[in-house]
Formats: sequence, C-alpha cells, structure tokens
Amino acid sequence: MAQQPPRNRQELYERIQQGSKEEFVLEDMVRLGFWPARSGVPGDPRDEVHRKAELEKQLRALTSEQARLGNLERLKKELRKKRLAESKRKQQETKDRRERERVARAEAWKARKAKEILFLGRGVSGGLNQRTPDGAKLERQGLPKLDTPEVLAQALGLSVGQLRGLCYARVVSTRTNYVRFALPKKTGGLRLISAPLPRLKAAQHWVLKNVLEKLPLHEAAHGFRAGHSIVSNARPHVGAAVVVNLDLKDFFPTVVYPRVKGFFVKLGYSEATATALALLCTEPDMEEVELDGQRYFVAQGGRRLPQGAPTSPALTNLLCRRLDRRLKGAARLLGFTYTRYADDLTFSVPKGGTGDMGKLLRLVRFVVRKEGFVPHPEKTRVLRRGGQQEVTGVVVNDKPGVDRETLRRFRALLHQLEKSGPEGKKWNGSTDVIASAVGFANYVAMVDPAKGQVFQQKARALEQKYGRKTVMPPRPKPAGAPTGEAPKPEEPSSPNEPPKKKWWKVF
Repeated sequence: MAQQPPRNRQELYERIQQGSKEEFVLEDMVRLGFWPARSGVPGDPRDEVHRKAELEKQLRALTSEQARLGNLERLKKELRKKRLAESKRKQQETKDRRERERVARAEAWKARKAKEILFLGRGVSGGLNQRTPDGAKLERQGLPKLDTPEVLAQALGLSVGQLRGLCYARVVSTRTNYVRFALPKKTGGLRLISAPLPRLKAAQHWVLKNVLEKLPLHEAAHGFRAGHSIVSNARPHVGAAVVVNLDLKDFFPTVVYPRVKGFFVKLGYSEATATALALLCTEPDMEEVELDGQRYFVAQGGRRLPQGAPTSPALTNLLCRRLDRRLKGAARLLGFTYTRYADDLTFSVPKGGTGDMGKLLRLVRFVVRKEGFVPHPEKTRVLRRGGQQEVTGVVVNDKPGVDRETLRRFRALLHQLEKSGPEGKKWNGSTDVIASAVGFANYVAMVDPAKGQVFQQKARALEQKYGRKTVMPPRPKPAGAPTGEAPKPEEPSSPNEPPKKKWWKVF
C-alpha cells in the first residue's frame, strides 16, 4: 500500500530522517506513477535504495552510540561536579543552620546565666539543679529561707554574676578574692592568713549575722561568741587539782568544703543554696606563679575554711557541737570539767577530785579523730596544782589572773615609761610601746579587774602624755585585685625575729 504524501513540512523531515532522501524520492515517484512498484528485474535500483537507506540508518545508530560512549567520561565528570556542588550547597545550608542554632543557644544561655546560677566549677556543681529547701526546718530555726542561689544573691545585695564570681571554683585564675600573708607562730613557723576582699567579706558577714549567729552553740564553747572570752573559758577550771590542755592541729584547714556544704544542707537549705553558701565560706590554698609576665593563682588541693574569713570561727563552733557534746559527756563520766576555746581543749579535775588521766587522753583523742579533727601530738600539757596552771593564757590556780612574771615586767615597763618616756622601748615585740601598754592594761583588767584598774590609769596617763605612733602608711594593692579593692597587708616579719605570743597576749 502506497504511503500517503506528507501533510506538512515537519512530517516530510521526519520521513527523510527515518530512511534517506533517495528512498523518500523513490517512494514518492512510485506513488506518482513515475516508477514501477516492482519491476522483477535483478538489481532493481529500488532495492539498492532501500538497502542503502537501511545501512545508513544502522550507521547513524552506530555513530550515535559511539558518540554517546565517547562522551561517557565527560558525562561522569559533569555528574560528579553536579553532585559535589549539591553536596557543598547542603553542607553550607547545614553549617548556616547549625550556626544559627548555636548563636540562639548561646544567647539563651547568656540570658539564663544572667538570671540563674547553673555552673560554679568542676566538682562542685552537681547539686545546683536541686532547689527545694526544707522550709519548715528553716522556719523552726529562725533562718532565712533562701530557696535558690538567686534569692541568696538578692539577699546579699549582689547581682547573680557577682555572686557567681565570688563562688566560682577555679583551679587557675588571674584574680583572687583573698589577700594572703603569713604571721609567725608562737611555736615557730608561719601561719597563713587569708583575708577576704571587701565584697566577699561583706557577703561572709551577712552569712555570719543572718545564718550562723542564729544557731545555738554548745555551752562548752567559749571562743568567738558574744558574752564569752578567754576568762569565761578559764573560770570553770579555777582551783582545779589538775588541768589538761590539748590543741587541735590545723583547726580551720581541717574543715573541708564537703563538710561545710553538708552542714548547710542539714540546716534545711536546698543543695543549690548550700553549694553557694559553702563556696562563699571556703577557699583552697593558692600558689602564686608568674608565666610570660602574667600572674596566676593556682589552687593547691581542695577547698577548706580559710583562716581570716569572718565565717570560719562560727562554722567551726557549729561543726564542733557534736564534738563538744561527746567530750562533755566523756569528761563528766570520768570526773572532769570540759571547755573549748577555738582549737584549745581544756579538762580539769576539781580540787579534791580524782580522774583517770590516761583513760581521758585516750578517749579524747579517739573522739577528736572520729569527729574529723586531728589532735596536735606536741601540744598536750598536764598542769598540776604544785605549779602554775594556765588556760588560754589565764592563770587559774586560785582565781583568774595574769602570771606574776609578766605583771612584774609590765610594772617595770610602766615605771620606765614614766621615768624616761617611750623612746627605744618595746612591749611584746611592738615598737608602739604606748599602744601596747594600753592594750595590755585592758587585758589585765579583763582578767583581773582589781589589778587591771590601776594599770589602766597609769597607761592612759602615759597615752595622754606621749600619744601613740602614727598610723601605718597605705599598703600596696594585692596582685589580681580589681581597682578599689582592699590593699594588701604588710609583708610578714622575718622568720628570724622572735616568735610572737598567741593573739590574746598581743596588745
């Protein structure tokens, strides 16, 4: 059947592409009658045209396949480029999204940090998410509730950031909240004093006044509490047959951070608030080092009660309540009287009484160790009635008084001052002899009012006549302290100087 003529030019082009131009012309000539449909003659040109068209068709197909196969590597490279570009685009989108999320998290964290205390250093931040206090227990004791560290900051008059700066437990820092200096001990060596800078000191005073001083102490404790003194500590032992004095070694440094935190938790505070309170009241030993011109403060060991913080004496008194109860009970069972002034433990046998000294010492050392303290191995004294008996520097043989030798030297000093003035004279190592004389006269009056009144009159007359020395010059600011903070105390005196007496003998 003859093919229909193409209806348009596009159909014409398609037919030529399907075969060849010669084949299309031949078919059209057959259709129009210019060429026979089948001549039957061998070698018919029509067969040749069809054969040539078929071969050309196959050749075009092979050429196209060859071109496709020849460009395969180029196609692979182009595909790789597309895939790499798509991957980079997705990576950049992911990077941008993560950066936006990071910035959003950082902003949210910054905003939260301004309102909450969420981290205070490694090893001390574990309980900051526990913020439920025992309100009923706190109310029974008359303590401020302080539900969270943020409430504590408000009570202290500080911002959350300022409280975080005071509490943060750093291993290495370029700043410190304490001024550290050493004072010679009576028995030799140096005692490290850590004096808090003004902002921390004010916070510690608030804790002392509003929390610690509201708690009752054991009746045997006489140190660092209102209405008590070395005299009230010595009075129960007046006229005793035997007086036994024991010291606790490293009294304040023995009380470590976990113990202080546990104390505040036991009071009823939430763990978060107790953490902040304990960090305010403790500090590790610090070593000052210099690296590349920068000064650093490096923590040496764990946090403990610093000697010099206003909260340390009250905390030790409170933490010793069970120690005092146990020692009081043991002393009563063995026929002894017991009192404690800071780290000085005193036991006495009343006149005419008897007591097992060896059993007492064994029991006391056992109890002291069980309560987390260490008895000083070289500071145990047993004073019998035949000699001078002292309790925290007060003679207690017959009545509270000052030892005769010291009074004799003081009378001699007052006589020399009246005779030739203060030039070239000292008292207890102090060159401001007038101030020292007034102070010691007041001390004698506190211990023995009858004798002290005479000494006070003479010392005050000398003070009116000669006056006191001028105030010490301003001291340098400590390294790491911000502008306006407290200055650094004077350098400690040389270790070669004679050791100073205990603080209650220094006036």
